[in-house]
Amino acid sequence: MKLLDSNILIYAPQPAFMHLLPMLIDPNCFVSEMTRLEVLGFHRLDVAEKTYYERVFLQKTILPLTTDVIDLAIQFRQNRKMSVGDSIHAATAFIHNLELQTRNIVDFTHIPGLKVSNPI
Repeated sequence: MKLLDSNILIYAPQPAFMHLLPMLIDPNCFVSEMTRLEVLGFHRLDVAEKTYYERVFLQKTILPLTTDVIDLAIQFRQNRKMSVGDSIHAATAFIHNLELQTRNIVDFTHIPGLKVSNPI
C-alpha cells in the first residue's frame, strides 16, 4: 500500500507521465490531507484543473492530519531541516506503514524505516 506525494498527482495528467494515472484510482494508494492542501491550494490552479483534482480526491482515501502525525513530523523536523509538507507526508506514510511515492526521494532518505520510492 502506498501514500502518494503531491507531485505524483500533479504529474499524472501530463502526457509524459500517463503511467501514473492508474495510481489515482488504485484503492491501495492513499493521499494525505497535506496533499489535498498542496494540490488544491495552488494559487494558479484554473477551473478545469480544480475540477479534475476535486474528482481525484473524491476517489481517494484521504488520511487525516492527526496529533500523532504532527508529533512525528515535529520529530523529523527537529532531526533535520525539512519542509512542513515533506515532514507531514513522511509522518503520515510512517504511521500508516505505507510506502511514500514521490519524485523527490532524496528529501526522505534520512528517515530510518520510511519506505520511499520514485514511480516516475
